[in-house]
Amino acid sequence: MLILASQSPRRREILERAGIAFTVRVADVDESLREGEAAQSYVRRLATRKAVAVGRPGEVVLGADTTVVVDGEIFGKPVDAADAVRMLGRLAGRTHEVITGICLKARGQLYIDAETTLVRFTAMTEAEITAYVATGEPMDKAGGYAIQGGASRYIDRVEGCYWNVVGLPVARVYGMMRRRGLI
Repeated sequence: MLILASQSPRRREILERAGIAFTVRVADVDESLREGEAAQSYVRRLATRKAVAVGRPGEVVLGADTTVVVDGEIFGKPVDAADAVRMLGRLAGRTHEVITGICLKARGQLYIDAETTLVRFTAMTEAEITAYVATGEPMDKAGGYAIQGGASRYIDRVEGCYWNVVGLPVARVYGMMRRRGLI
């Protein structure tokens, strides 16, 4: 059975919807960005650290981490409402990247990959941004929004894997597992 090294309810829901059996074992790792670290390197490093932190011999462990990038700036989860307003103000009317790093730990090996999806927000007024942040939905999500929630009304284009934006590129994960005979 797959071990998911994540406390994300969205990742759990994605795996459940896909019919992939798993159990959760939360990884406690420092998620600090290193100075000068590129977004893809950052999420791949964190995904790997999560998988390694909880993995035991003989298990198949999945670590994942997602971030949002606009103009080279990496947006994690907002620290407070003002930070969420700032992030959404930067995303409004623009295209950004959502990058998820994936690490499968199995049979003494680490299989590391990443998925990038482009997302375009329509323009948003300050009042719309403030009202959305007031719902509380942005607070535990990279980039300060949930594509599957209230932010959906502001997203007019997605290029790539939708599920990546929600939190896990499940087809890529399944393909990685299938190619290695892990399912």
